[in-house]
Amino acid sequence: MSLNHRLEGRHALVTGAGSGIGAAIAVALAEAGARVTLAGRRAEPLKALADRLEPSAANPVSGFDVTDPEAIAAGLAKARAVFGPVDILVNNAGEAPTASFEKTTLEQWNHVLSVDLTGVFSVTQAVLPDLKARGNGARIINVASTAGLTGYAYVSAYVAAKHGVIGLTRALALELAKTGVTVNAVCPGFTDTPLVRRSIETIMQKTGRSEDEALKELTKHNPQGRLVMPEEVADAVLWLASPSAQSMTGQAIAIAGGEVFSG
Repeated sequence: MSLNHRLEGRHALVTGAGSGIGAAIAVALAEAGARVTLAGRRAEPLKALADRLEPSAANPVSGFDVTDPEAIAAGLAKARAVFGPVDILVNNAGEAPTASFEKTTLEQWNHVLSVDLTGVFSVTQAVLPDLKARGNGARIINVASTAGLTGYAYVSAYVAAKHGVIGLTRALALELAKTGVTVNAVCPGFTDTPLVRRSIETIMQKTGRSEDEALKELTKHNPQGRLVMPEEVADAVLWLASPSAQSMTGQAIAIAGGEVFSG
């Protein structure tokens, strides 16, 4: 690994770290030398991930509900108590339930926006004093989606939330440009995660299609014809977290095999 990608002495906080993209990001940051707070709601997957990493590299913090300001404050206190102020924030926690627009209830709409958009706002605002104190080298990296760059049917709340995350990324990047804190988003396409695997199961149940047919439905718009791997997203996050990326800010980087192009 390039020395410019090493993160020794840096404290990274990753929300939604228990599985999928969040877990892959946490592993990549820890292997680059960062001390990583694994934040999430459930204790079991966080502990299992921590057990895979060096004991000194991982601090699992469960009960970290991004929709609850008190839970965020309590989790952040636990994170700082072990690894000190946060240098790198990765906002990854999110949900993507499916429903037609007509069948999406106001409760479902509010819940998705609360987790996927307001959660990014709340966690970032709580961590921001640490990041501004760090200055150059501090990072905010939001895990958005290609759904923030284009539209998809049957996930209107998710699409709206992820468009909001990209807008927030760009606005905050401008506000913080002179502080040395960079703010970027990564926008994965359909990625091989438990969430997408559940989507495949839903397609199979509702349509009677086979697993291969359901998988082809999700990958038909990807010119490479495959799911993105979580480690590919993690590699992009690792670069954005590195010293080499100090001039990158306000960007939304598509990791989607050419499915969409970020402008």
